[in-house]
Amino acid sequence: MKSSDSMRIGELAERFELAPHVLRHWEAMGLLTPAARVNGRRRYTRDHAVRVMTIIRAKSAGMSLDQIREMLEVSDQVGRRALLRRHHAELERRLREIEASKVLIEHVMQCRADDFTQCPAYRRMVESLG
Repeated sequence: MKSSDSMRIGELAERFELAPHVLRHWEAMGLLTPAARVNGRRRYTRDHAVRVMTIIRAKSAGMSLDQIREMLEVSDQVGRRALLRRHHAELERRLREIEASKVLIEHVMQCRADDFTQCPAYRRMVESLG
C-alpha cells in the first residue's frame, strides 16, 4: 500500500462524518478489521472505507451491529442471502407501517375537524389499519 492510499483514523472518520472512537468501537466489535499500524498509528486503506460505508448503509437500513457483523462474517452466499432475506422482509414490513403513518398524517394536515381524532374519515382510516 502506498502511503498516499492510506488514511489516519481521523481522516477516515471525517470522510464519513463519524467520530474516531466509532471506528475504534467497530474494530473492537469485529466489524472493522484492525488497521495496520505505522509508527504506532492506525492506517486505513480503501478497503476499510468500503467496509465503513457498508456498515453505515446497513445501520441506515435498521440492522443492529450484531446483525451487520453476522452479515460480514457469513462466508457462504446461501447463508448471507438467507440473513438478508429476513432483514429485507422486515424492511418491507416497516415501509408498509411508514406508508400507513404517512397517510394518517397527510389526512390530519388537511382535516378541518377541531379534534381530528373525532373525524369520521380519520377514525375509519385508523380502524382499517387494525
